[in-house]
Amino acid sequence: MASAAVTASAEVVPAVIIGAGRVGQALEKMGWGRDVVVRRGEKVPEGGEGPIIVCTRNDALDAVVDAVPEGRREDLVFIQNGMLDPWLASKGLQDATQVLVYFAVAKAGDAPLDGITDVNPEGLTAAAGKWADAVAARLKSAGLSCKVLSPSAFRGPQLEKLIWICAFMLVGARNGGVTVGEVEREHREAVALLINELAAAAVAAGAVDGFDEGLVDRLCAYARSVAHFPTAVKEFEWRNGWFHSMSKAAVAAGKPDPCPLHSAWLAEVGAAPLPQ
Repeated sequence: MASAAVTASAEVVPAVIIGAGRVGQALEKMGWGRDVVVRRGEKVPEGGEGPIIVCTRNDALDAVVDAVPEGRREDLVFIQNGMLDPWLASKGLQDATQVLVYFAVAKAGDAPLDGITDVNPEGLTAAAGKWADAVAARLKSAGLSCKVLSPSAFRGPQLEKLIWICAFMLVGARNGGVTVGEVEREHREAVALLINELAAAAVAAGAVDGFDEGLVDRLCAYARSVAHFPTAVKEFEWRNGWFHSMSKAAVAAGKPDPCPLHSAWLAEVGAAPLPQ
C-alpha cells in the first residue's frame, strides 16, 4: 500500500487551490500536502507553476481573477457549474482549463462520490485545456473518473451538463422544489420536453453540431445518481440565463422564441419575465 501511495503522490501535480469549501478541501486532500490553499480575500502568490484550481461560487469569479497575477492566469482551472464561456472570453481566458464536475462532496471532510450512472458506468467527469491531464491524474488518484477531451470534444458534454441543470432545476422549481429524483420519477415527460427543447436551441444557435443519441436517458440516469439533490433556479446568469438570452434576442429580432417552454416556465416561477 505504501508504494501505491508514493506512486499516486508522484503523479499528482502540486496546485494552488482557491477556496476551502467542501470541494476545495477534497481536492487538497488529493495533493499529498503539497498544495497551496488560497482563501477568500487572499492573493495567489507570484511565480510558481502548476494548475490554479478555482473552487468558489460563480459570483466570486471576478474577484478571483483579479487576485491572480496576470502571468499566471493561463494556469486557471474552472470547475463551476453553468456556461462560463462568455465570461471567460470577456476576461481573455477563452482557452482556460475547464472541468465538468460530476462527483459530489456531501459535507466538508467527506470523501467525494463519483458521478457514475447506470447509463455511463465509466463516469461523466471531463476536463479540457492546458491542465486537463493534471486534473484527471489528481482525481484518479482518489478513485474518481475523469475523461480528458479536446476543447472541441468538450463542447457537447459541457452543454449537456448545462441542459441538465437548467431543465431539472426549473421543472423541480415549478413543482414545489421537489428533489432531482422526484423530477426524474414523477415529472419525466415534462423534463424530457424541456431537455429536447434546450438541446434543439443549442444546435440551432450553432453552439454544438449535435448531441449523441440517448440524451434524455443519460441526463435522467445522472438525476437518479444524485436523486437527493434539491432543486431551485439560481445563478441565473450562468445557467438558465444562457438560453433565456437566446430567447430575448430572437424575439427582439421578430423571430419565434427558440425555447418557448423554457421561457414560459421561467416566468411561471418568477425567475425571468417573458421575452419581448
